[in-house]
Amino acid sequence: MATFLYRVGRLAFRRRWYVALVWAAVLAAVGLGALKAPGASDEEFSMPGIESQKAFDLMEERFPGATADGATARVVFVAPGGEKVTATEHKKAVEEAMAELGDGSQVASVVDPFQAKAVSADGTTAYATVTYKVGAGDLTDAGRTQLVKTLDQARDAGLTVEAGGSAMDDGGGAGGMAEVIGVAIAAVVLLVTFGSLAAAGLPLLTAIIGVGVSMATILALSSALGLSTTTGTLAMMLGLAVGIDYALFVVSRYREERAKGRAPQEATALAAGTAGSAVVFAGLTVVIALAGLAVVGIPMLTKMGLAAAGAVVVAVLIALTLVPAFLGFWPNAVLPRRARKSGRVEQNTENNGGTRWARFVLRRPLPVLLLGVVGLGALALPVTDLQLGMPGDEAKPTSTTERRAYDALAEGFGPGFNGPLTVVVDAKGDDDPKAAAETIAKEIGATEGVVSVSPARFNDAGDTAVFQVVPSTAPTDERTKDLVTAIRGERPGVESETGATFEVTGTTALNIDISDKVQAALVPYLVVVVGLAIVLLLVVFRSLLVPLKAALGFLLSVLASLGAVVVVFQQGHGAEILGVEQTGPIMSLMPIFLVGIVFGLAMDYEVFLVSRMREAYVHGESPRQAVTSGFRHSARVVVAAALIMIAVFAGFVGESDSMIKMIGFGLASAVLFDAFVVRMAIVPAVLALLGDKAWWLPKWLDRLLPRVDVEGEALSHRSEKEPAPDTTADLEPVRI
Repeated sequence: MATFLYRVGRLAFRRRWYVALVWAAVLAAVGLGALKAPGASDEEFSMPGIESQKAFDLMEERFPGATADGATARVVFVAPGGEKVTATEHKKAVEEAMAELGDGSQVASVVDPFQAKAVSADGTTAYATVTYKVGAGDLTDAGRTQLVKTLDQARDAGLTVEAGGSAMDDGGGAGGMAEVIGVAIAAVVLLVTFGSLAAAGLPLLTAIIGVGVSMATILALSSALGLSTTTGTLAMMLGLAVGIDYALFVVSRYREERAKGRAPQEATALAAGTAGSAVVFAGLTVVIALAGLAVVGIPMLTKMGLAAAGAVVVAVLIALTLVPAFLGFWPNAVLPRRARKSGRVEQNTENNGGTRWARFVLRRPLPVLLLGVVGLGALALPVTDLQLGMPGDEAKPTSTTERRAYDALAEGFGPGFNGPLTVVVDAKGDDDPKAAAETIAKEIGATEGVVSVSPARFNDAGDTAVFQVVPSTAPTDERTKDLVTAIRGERPGVESETGATFEVTGTTALNIDISDKVQAALVPYLVVVVGLAIVLLLVVFRSLLVPLKAALGFLLSVLASLGAVVVVFQQGHGAEILGVEQTGPIMSLMPIFLVGIVFGLAMDYEVFLVSRMREAYVHGESPRQAVTSGFRHSARVVVAAALIMIAVFAGFVGESDSMIKMIGFGLASAVLFDAFVVRMAIVPAVLALLGDKAWWLPKWLDRLLPRVDVEGEALSHRSEKEPAPDTTADLEPVRI
């Protein structure tokens, strides 16, 4: 592996113009394809195999066209000061608003609250439903402007007017500013780390090129592969993250080889052969984690994972080819200013921060290990109280009209009104479908926790009925989940009595089913991803204990970060500091996102840090000396990479959307714990305690495993026997 990548790096340096032109041609080709490709659609979320999805599919089959995915807006009117919304002046204002909303070119229908009897029992609150002909993503600015203008006019009449629903979603959220801030922070960290604008700019430039290629490819293939507009979100985030990291490690190793007196071409080739080998295997661990998202069984999540895996592959190829090519164009620009001015570069043998920290840990490995494990273990304890769900408008800030509409409906109609259950009765083949539907509705209506059951609506064939069930508790309340379980538990008895069957769906039931399925898939996902990664790390490090230690450390950091998320977003401790106004269940996909993304980044740091220790150990250093050497060469760049990731993820905490806050906080916490506690403290402590045993591998397994030479042993022999001539620069040994 190291020898092959050495040749790749050397060739890219020598043929830099060809390499640059090839990547420019690739970027132009996929960019042109993206421009000509049909626009990506908003993919409908689905999760095969759960009851709520089966019920929804049955509704689409028996009620064709009735479940069309048009945008909706639920407009809530509240009379002031305890007055009734049915009073003449208030009723007139509501009717005028309904007439105004119905004039929109994209509006399909408007349901008048007085005709639909959508008025609260005390008469203070009413709501109207506006249905559009198009989905939320296709709703024009004019359509939204008309809705907002109408709400303002009704407010001028003295009413409190708020609106929720998909029509209010303008596609906002983390709309690019977080990425810009992340790139700016990355530039500052890189500049401080390298002390050179060129060295800081090169990883950023190549990462942006890689993201451009990846995103253009996703857009170009979106129509053919059925990719949605959200598929590329994860690809952009991870493509930028690993793109910077991988280029950072190659450039850092290049500077190190130059400090040893290597000529630019030879230094580039050696950097590609050593750091490039670590990049390949680090990239493979990320790809495994992302491709493993298919285990969860959510088509959208599978596509997001595969698209992000493709972006990581592009980042690896960029680091192995385009970065060496750019080093060929500017071989001295990435060196520190002092080296460029003096023309002298000589190796710096002084102790740095990484060396001092490694020696600190090596002097007291057991206390450091216990402190790290106990600390992360304590942070992980709240995970035992984890509640998964899909927060809706109730989790939005009170400054949004969607949250105020949610609160007004809950106050006027009860907390369960915001999350009604939809029951689909399949009476096909039954002698009396209507009687069967009535019996089922009566049975469900008598269930404890049910407030009301709407009249059943039948399809044209008369063999399928649908009715709404309003719970007494809020959609994210655990008692609502218990109610859904209780209603489904009544099915066997009802089926034997009526001959018909039913299924429960709706947004609330769907979220409950998603949470259950994700929770059930988490352990298999961990087994698959961690198992494959352990096998890969066995090949890289040729050790049994090092891969196991890496996997256990990752699990500890992920559980600790998930525990921190529970403490803040579910239990509410410190929520005010982050601007979280409403606590509740943790987003269902949060554990999967944490595992998938953080596992890849954690293994990046593991491979880059420990591969230098392995390299030193293979070249004859003692186990403790190898730990110190690994930190001397890699600690600074690992810290820089981790700081960049933490800053990028933490930037999302400033967003108003609670789910984006949660993702940003969780990812930033996980990288913080994994990079600085696990990799920088627990790992050297464990290696110090194990000594030579850390690198032990049974002889039979040693014979079975392929030899990939990540540590570049073959390259050290090559450089000793055949120093490679290089005429691209004529520099004396220089000090960095």
